[in-house]
Amino acid sequence: MLYLCAARWCSPAIVLNLIRALLIEDVIKFWLGKGVDGFSFVAVKFLLEATHLRDEPQVNKSQNPESITAYSELYHDYTTTQVGMHDIIRSFRQTMDQYSSEPGRYRFMGSDSDENEDIEGTVMYYGTTFVQEADFPFNFHLINMKNLSGTSVSEAVNVWMKNMPEGKWANWMVGSPNTARISSRFGNEYVKVINMLLLTLPGTPITYYGEEIGMENAVSANVTFPAKSPMQWNGNDNAGFTEGNSSWVPVNSDYQSVNAEVQMIQSNSTLNLYRELTLLRNSELPIHRGWMCSIWNDSDVFVYVRELDGLDSVFMMVLNFGQESTIDLKTIVPSLPSQAVIRLSTNFSNTGKAVDTKIIKTEAGEGLVLEYKTEKPVHNMAAFRENCFVSEKACYSSAFNLLYMNC
Repeated sequence: MLYLCAARWCSPAIVLNLIRALLIEDVIKFWLGKGVDGFSFVAVKFLLEATHLRDEPQVNKSQNPESITAYSELYHDYTTTQVGMHDIIRSFRQTMDQYSSEPGRYRFMGSDSDENEDIEGTVMYYGTTFVQEADFPFNFHLINMKNLSGTSVSEAVNVWMKNMPEGKWANWMVGSPNTARISSRFGNEYVKVINMLLLTLPGTPITYYGEEIGMENAVSANVTFPAKSPMQWNGNDNAGFTEGNSSWVPVNSDYQSVNAEVQMIQSNSTLNLYRELTLLRNSELPIHRGWMCSIWNDSDVFVYVRELDGLDSVFMMVLNFGQESTIDLKTIVPSLPSQAVIRLSTNFSNTGKAVDTKIIKTEAGEGLVLEYKTEKPVHNMAAFRENCFVSEKACYSSAFNLLYMNC
């Protein structure tokens, strides 16, 4: 470090930035040497600070500087997202690539961006065609929704898919330590359908612990972080989270009725639906690899299909984020067969039933995964082409039972 600074004048901020980057590189190499599969880098916007160490601009210029106590009272132009920050992230990626040469040992790298950053700034963390950064930056668009509706969900999904660089991989998250839980934000009746959305969209689903059983925010005057209450494993003391006398954040008072152990034996539980969705995702190529086409949205319902070239089996998601709705999908997509089968429903008793595609009814918070056969995939139709997306095109050969790329 002294040698680097001898060549030119170094401000304290330059020295701090260099030390910070080198220390992180050492940490990366240490854990990669231990065999970890990857890293998620958070708060990357703080990696660099401006070298001049000026005071940051006040939001309210007439405010007495001595009275400023809140972070939100300043614009953070000199301590976040500085020129050179992306160079550091690229260097992290290059270090990780050195440990990814062994077959089957690719090291994954995720990064966050500013939760309030515009979409253009966020997708920059993917890197470029020639220089890769993160495998994906975390997608906060579903978390940042102010209200829940078929339209708002559709907009959050489509804005990401339309701006994601070609060939890159999407990701979705609906919960975080800094956000109210789904049931507390939108209502318990929408937990299942939001999980169905998360696990049927293209890309990687990211689940904040407890959302798979529909946990709520802890309600207590002493709770600073209501979304961080301990995972509710069972009905024992402290929800089975600890054998100590207490946990740092109090356990939610509903833990005896809302816990993983109880839901494992409830046929229509949030946890069992999450498991069934995971099995569906793992077993069906169109859902984890194929095209995604948005075909309809209104204030209540968001409808999209997942399909793969070479397969005649298509999955259509009809997800209700509003109130009771009836929709005529046959008119929207004339090539649809007159009937489709409910492959999976938020109400398990409906699974396996046939439905008329001209009259698809859903209750508030209900989600359906419909399956049907067709020789006319939606992504080849001019009417939907602008709303169809695929991370990397692949085709399926039924003759060889093979997924191939050059198609």
